[in-house]
Amino acid sequence: MSDRLRRHLRVPTPPAIVSQLATCVLAPNPGPMTLDGTNSYVLRAPDAAGVVVVDPGPADEEHLARLAGFGPVELVLLTHHHGDHRDGLVRFAELASAPVRAVDPSYCIGGEPLRDGERIQAAGVSIDVLRTPGHTADSACFSLPEDEPGGSVLTGDTILGRGTTIIADPDGALGPYLDSLERLRTLGRSTGGHVAALPGHGPVLRDLGDICDEYLAHRAERLDQVRAVLAELGTDPADPATVGRVVDTVYAGTDAAVRPAAEASVRAQLAYLLERG
Repeated sequence: MSDRLRRHLRVPTPPAIVSQLATCVLAPNPGPMTLDGTNSYVLRAPDAAGVVVVDPGPADEEHLARLAGFGPVELVLLTHHHGDHRDGLVRFAELASAPVRAVDPSYCIGGEPLRDGERIQAAGVSIDVLRTPGHTADSACFSLPEDEPGGSVLTGDTILGRGTTIIADPDGALGPYLDSLERLRTLGRSTGGHVAALPGHGPVLRDLGDICDEYLAHRAERLDQVRAVLAELGTDPADPATVGRVVDTVYAGTDAAVRPAAEASVRAQLAYLLERG
C-alpha cells in the first residue's frame, strides 16, 4: 500500500474534551517513543471566541488544519523542542497567523520567550508558566488554575500518561528533573483537591500529586539499581562503556527500538551519581 493511500485511508481520532478548558487533538504519529501519538491541546474558556494551541506536533498538514479549525488562534505555546511536538510549528504559525512562545528563543515566532512564573491571559484562560527542566533543558509545563474541578497542568513530556519519560542526556539532566517533579508534586498538593495532569502523550491522569510520588519513587529505585550494578561490576561510572553494561542489566529485555532512550537515561543517571553520589 502506498504512503499516499495510507494517508487517504487514515481516520483521525476525534478530538477529546479532557477538561472544562482543554480539548486534546491526537496527532497521527504513534510509535515506541510517542505512544498513541502527540497530544496537541486547544485551550479556550467556554465563552471565548479565540483559542490557545499547545504543541502543534508533527508537520502533518491534516493535523495542523484541524487545530487551526478550532477558531482564531490567539497564541501558540511549546512545552519543549523535540520534533514530535514542534516539527509543525512554523507551518502552523503560518496557517494560524499566531505568535509562538517557547522557553528557547530560537523557537519563538513573533512572541517573547516564556518566563518562569509568569501568568498568560489568552482565550479567556489563565495560564501559569512553570519552567520544568529535566526531560530537556527547555521543558515547560502550563498550569490552568481555573480549570475544573481542581485545576490542571499540561505537562508535556515531563510526565506521560503511560510509563515514564526519558532524560534526554546531554540536553536533559536528572537532578533538574527530580527538582521539577518535586515542584509539580507541591503544586498538585496545594489545592487540597485533585489537579489533573494533561500529558504530551497518553491519557489524562487525574492526580498530579500521586503521579509525581510514583515518578519520584521510580527514579529512586532506578538509582539504587544502578548503584548496585556499579558495585557488583566494579565499573567506573565515568567510563563510556559503563552505559551499555548498566543498560544490559537494569533495562534487560528492553525493545531495541527504545534502547537509545534507555542509554540516554542511564547516561543521565551516571552523571547524577558522579555529581551527587
